[in-house]
Amino acid sequence: MNLRSALAGKTKTVWLWLGALLIIVLSGVTGARRMAGRPAAFPSADLAPSQQSPAQQRVTLACPGRIEGASETVNVGAGESGLLREVRVREGQQVTAGDVLAVLDCGALEAESQSARAAVEAAEQARIRLARGSRDEERRRALDEQVREQAVLEQARSQHARMSKLFESGDISRETVEKTKRDLAVAEASVNATANRVALVNAPALPEELERADAEIKAAAERVNVIGDRLKKCAVRAPISGAVLRVHVEAGEAVSTLFPQPIVSLADASRLRVRAEVDERDLSRIHTGQRVAVTAPAFAGREFGGTVARIAAQMGRQQVRTGDPAEKSDRDVLEVLIDLDEVDARLVIGLRVTVQFLAQ
Repeated sequence: MNLRSALAGKTKTVWLWLGALLIIVLSGVTGARRMAGRPAAFPSADLAPSQQSPAQQRVTLACPGRIEGASETVNVGAGESGLLREVRVREGQQVTAGDVLAVLDCGALEAESQSARAAVEAAEQARIRLARGSRDEERRRALDEQVREQAVLEQARSQHARMSKLFESGDISRETVEKTKRDLAVAEASVNATANRVALVNAPALPEELERADAEIKAAAERVNVIGDRLKKCAVRAPISGAVLRVHVEAGEAVSTLFPQPIVSLADASRLRVRAEVDERDLSRIHTGQRVAVTAPAFAGREFGGTVARIAAQMGRQQVRTGDPAEKSDRDVLEVLIDLDEVDARLVIGLRVTVQFLAQ
C-alpha cells in the first residue's frame, strides 16, 4: 500500500511539471505574435530613400567592367612566316604608328627578289632587241645576196637572149635554148627571194610581238612588287600609337601565318575608359552622358569619375567575370563605354572594376 502511494505521488508531480512547461510554451508563442505586430527595435536592410546615406541615394545601378585604353588591345602578328631575327621593343614602351616592333629573317625572300629583278631586266632587253629588229650584219649580208643574185639574173638573161638568136638562125638546138630559159627563171626566183629577205630583215617588229614583250615585262615587274610587299612584311610595324602591353615571343622563335600568334600587344593608353556590361533588365537606367563612379577592389575607398560615352547597339554575351560562383554566364548584356575623367597609373589596362551609374 505504501508503494502504490509513493508511485501515485511521483506521477502527480510529473504531470504538474508537464502542465507548467506547456503554459510557458503557450505564453512564448502569444508574446511572439504580439511582437510581430510591433515596429522592430533596429532599422531593416531595405531603408526608405530618406533613411539612406547620400552615397546610397545617388547610385541607381552597379555592374562589372574592365579598364581599357582609348583603343581596344591590338594583338600585332606577323604577315610572313619565318624566324624572328630581333624584337625591338619592351613591355611598357611607348611607340608611334609605323615604328618597327620586330624583324623577321627573310634571307630566302631577298634572294628571290634579286632573281625577280634580273628577270625584269632580261625581259626589257628582249623587248629592246625585238624593237630594234635584225642586226646590221644580217642586213648587209641580205643586200650582198641580193646584188649577187641580180648579177646572176642579168647574166642568165643575156645568155638566154643570145641563145634565142642562135636558135632562130638554126645554129643551136631547141634544147639548148630551153636550158637557158630555165636558168633565167631560176635566176629571177633567186632575185625575188633575196628581195624578200632584204625586206624581212628591214621590217619593224610585229605589234603582237611587241605586246607580248610588254606583257612579259609587266608580269616580271609584278612579281618584283609582290616579293617587295612580302619583304615589307618582314618588318613588323605598329598599327597604332600607344604602349606595349606585352611581348609574347622572343628573338629566335618561329612565327607562322597558318597558325597566327601575336608578337606584341598594343593599346592607346593616352586616355582610359571602362567597358561595362549592363544586364538587359537595367537598360532603362542608363543613358549617354550619365555620370558614373568607378571603384576597384584594389583601391578600397577610392572612386574614379567618368561619363557614359557610347552605348552599344547590339546585345551580347557576358565577357567580364566577377568571380562569384553563383554568377550566370549565359545572360545577355549590353556593352557601355565610359570615358574616365583622369588617367591614373594605378588603373592598369585589363583591371576589373565596378561601375556605379549615378542618378541625375
